[in-house]
Amino acid sequence: MAIAVTTDVVLKVADEVWMATALLHRERPESSDFSIAEIVERARKEHPTSPLRPGVQIHAQMHCVANLPPKPNRYRMLFETAAGRRRLFRPGDPFDPMRENSKTIPRREELPERYQPLLAWYEQWIRSHVRTGGRFDGLLRLRGSGRDLWAKEHADEYVRHLREGWE
Repeated sequence: MAIAVTTDVVLKVADEVWMATALLHRERPESSDFSIAEIVERARKEHPTSPLRPGVQIHAQMHCVANLPPKPNRYRMLFETAAGRRRLFRPGDPFDPMRENSKTIPRREELPERYQPLLAWYEQWIRSHVRTGGRFDGLLRLRGSGRDLWAKEHADEYVRHLREGWE
């Protein structure tokens, strides 16, 4: 009797939420974020013959969200852009300090082979966001731009200008 061996792995719920969100970003690059319901529905679409695991909703809602307090999971896989809206977490995004040093993307060996290309896509997505001047990148480019603004001679000149016409 032959034993069937499968190389497919069982997705962790957090990895499934990341994978569904990554698929949405890849399929709809014009969208900057997605509703929790869209993420859950995209996860459901990947497994049409089996019921969606109940943890997918709560992971998309709070367990995987970097900028929410951990209750109890500490993942940083998603970022809340507005109430009920999520996108993938990017390096440089602000996050709750209690989530520091936590998982941000699935480990290659924990993703089924057919989803592993999403990891390379994600790296490219991050690079393209920085190149196109994403919101956080724009702030980084401003760093240090005003360092000479309040040098003594500029400060005195500024105050002198403000006081012109005072009596």
